[in-house]
Amino acid sequence: MDNRFIIDTSENRDYMYKNGISLLDFGRRFLSPQGSSYYLGDNGLPLTERPKETWITSRMAHVYSIGKILGIEGSETLASQAIGGLMGELKDHRYGGFYSGITMTGQTLPDKMCYAHAFVILAASSALLADINGAKDLLYDALDIFDRYFWDEDQGLTYDTWDIAFTSLDDYRGLNANMHTVEAFLAVADATGDEIYRKRAGRIIDRVINWAKEHDYRLPEHFDSDWNAQPDLNWDNPDDPFKPFGATPGHGMEWARLILQYAKSSFGSGAQFDEYIEVSKALYDRARIDAWNVDGAKGFVYTTDFEGNPLIHDRMHWTLAEAINTSSVLYRITKDERYANDYSEYLEYLDQSVMDHRYGSWFHQLDEKNSVIDTVWPGKPDIYHAFQAMFIPYVDTGVSLASAILNR
Repeated sequence: MDNRFIIDTSENRDYMYKNGISLLDFGRRFLSPQGSSYYLGDNGLPLTERPKETWITSRMAHVYSIGKILGIEGSETLASQAIGGLMGELKDHRYGGFYSGITMTGQTLPDKMCYAHAFVILAASSALLADINGAKDLLYDALDIFDRYFWDEDQGLTYDTWDIAFTSLDDYRGLNANMHTVEAFLAVADATGDEIYRKRAGRIIDRVINWAKEHDYRLPEHFDSDWNAQPDLNWDNPDDPFKPFGATPGHGMEWARLILQYAKSSFGSGAQFDEYIEVSKALYDRARIDAWNVDGAKGFVYTTDFEGNPLIHDRMHWTLAEAINTSSVLYRITKDERYANDYSEYLEYLDQSVMDHRYGSWFHQLDEKNSVIDTVWPGKPDIYHAFQAMFIPYVDTGVSLASAILNR
C-alpha cells in the first residue's frame, strides 16, 4: 500500500493537507456579486444559470472560515462575503429565515427548508470561531428562527419544510435534515458553550438509534408528520438527490461519525460511551457490507433496499468522504486496525477514481463502472464533503471541525 494512504504516516498527513488546500483553491470562484454561492462546474467555473442556493452558500462560508483559521490567504475575504450573502439576498427580511435560493432572474425558490437552515447555523458557528464579520449576528438570527420554526421540543426532532411565510408546515419529516441539524447543534455547542444544543443533538441521536436497531441498521429516511416510516417514498424517483428511495449507506456512515462525536464530547468514556461506540460500529459495518465493492467494481453504491440489495449503483463522492471520516474516527477511538485498513482502501480508490487530477476537487457522481456521469449532480457544486474528509482524520474526534482546528 502506498504510504500516502496509510494513516499516521508523514506521507498521509502531507497528502491530506495538500489536497485540502487544493480544494480551497478549486472553489475560490464560487461567489456571486451579492455574496451568495454559484454552483460550480467540473472545471471550477460558476454555472451562473443555476440558482444560488442557501445550503451551498453556507457550506462555502463554513469551509472558507476554516481556511481562515488555517491561515490560507484569501479565505477570510471569501468567508466574509459569503456570510454577507446569507445576511443579504438569501435572508427573508419580511418573514424571517432564509430562502432556499435565488434564481438567475432574481426569483426566490419556494419553501423554507430545515436542511438549509441547519447549514446556515453550521456556517455561522465556524465563521464565529474564525472571527468573520457578521458571524455572531447571523448565528443568533439563525438559531432564533430554527428554535421557533424547525425544532420540535415534544418529539426531540426537527420539522422539515414550511412555506415562505411560515404559515403552512409540510407533513413530510426526514432524517437528512435531522442529521445535519445534529452536525450544526454540535458545532454551536463547541463554538458558544451553550450545551442545550448538544443535549438536543443527543435527543435526535437517541431517536435515530432506536430506528437503526429496528431496521437492522439500515436507516429509514422518510417519515410522515407522526414519525411513521414511509419506506416507499420516491419509489418512482429512486435517485432523488435529497430524498432517495430506500436506505442510504452514506448516511449510515455519517450518522456513525456524528454519534461518535456526540458521545465523545458528552461522556468521554464509561458504559454510556461504550454503548454509542457499539451502535456506531454497527451502522458503519452495515453500510460497508451493503454498499462497498458489491457489484463488481470498486466504490459505494448510492442506495439499497431494506434487505441490503443495491438499488442505485451510482457512486456519490460524499459517501466516500463520509467513509473516510468514519473509518478514521473509529480507528482513533477503538484502535482496531481494520478501520485503518478500510481508510487506506478508501483513499486509494479516491486517488484512482474519484479525485479529478486535471481540474481539481472530486468527481461528484460516477456510474457502476466508475465513469463520470451527471444525472444527479452535474458539475461539482461545492467542496464541503471533500474538504472535511481531508481534515477530520487528524483532529479531535469529539469536537466539530472548525473548533478542533482552532484549538489543536
